Amino acid sequence: MNRILFFLTTVCFTVMSCTKEKTDYEAEIGAVVTEHEEFKEAVSIQHDGYDIRVEVLNGTFYKGYNEIRLKITNSQTTEQADVSAVTFLPIRTDTDGSTGSCPHQYDLGDRSNGDYFSGYSVFTSESNGDESWELYIGFTIGGQTHTVKQHIAVQEQPNKNLNMTAFTGKDDKQYVIALISPQKPKVGENDLVAGIYRFNKPLNPSSGSFPDPSQFLYEEVRGYTLQLDPRMPEPSMGNHSSPNNKDLTQQGDGLYHGLVNYTMTGNWTLNLIMLNQDGRILKGTEVPTDFTPGVEGAKSELYIDILF
Repeated sequence: MNRILFFLTTVCFTVMSCTKEKTDYEAEIGAVVTEHEEFKEAVSIQHDGYDIRVEVLNGTFYKGYNEIRLKITNSQTTEQADVSAVTFLPIRTDTDGSTGSCPHQYDLGDRSNGDYFSGYSVFTSESNGDESWELYIGFTIGGQTHTVKQHIAVQEQPNKNLNMTAFTGKDDKQYVIALISPQKPKVGENDLVAGIYRFNKPLNPSSGSFPDPSQFLYEEVRGYTLQLDPRMPEPSMGNHSSPNNKDLTQQGDGLYHGLVNYTMTGNWTLNLIMLNQDGRILKGTEVPTDFTPGVEGAKSELYIDILF
């Protein structure tokens, strides 16, 4: 009889614990998962009779992937300026004076999508007491190039579904993987989109003028594969996975597309293995298939945590 009572007590405690954890997930989800669809002005600069406006989703630069829209108008007429080229270079400065950048589109696209030039920036850190960010923007009108710079604030990304990771691959090169979509996953199958970027170490010394774009070059890697193994690593979830997931491969937009199947809301880990175009593993390890209730789940050496 005592054994039966002990068993029932244990089961009851376990159920209550799982219910509490699930309730905590739901509370956190309501606080952090926000889907932004509207582009708003984040930076406005006046220079040489022109207004330069940079727009991003929610009007805020976040750590991780940011789609950029840049508009240039005549300050007096408010009409679009006849701009032939635009460059965009984010620069990070540390407290010791050292500088760096992040994955970005240096030559912004034309205005085929409307009244703006388009591009992206993947900020790898937030603005704080140790690091600050500035934008260096160049634009050409009538054969004359104008250059401006503007201090910006990069905020923490509150949406964990848009997390990123930076690491060194087995080829000794620096990589960044940034989640782009979905902003707000659903229970079930979700199209998963990510960018993979590589830093190109300068082959030649700086020209002397700062910032020299050749010292801060990143590129979208071509023909790689991201093998995907999503798990729920919480002890109560046993590190279980889900069926029907598809590895991420590069599509025509330069981004990597796959499919992730979330069987329930909560904490998930996207365990990844990154292979180059020759099939060589550059980062990542397989995760054991063991079901481990009561024990925190193992993760690949390359992973991104999310929460929805």
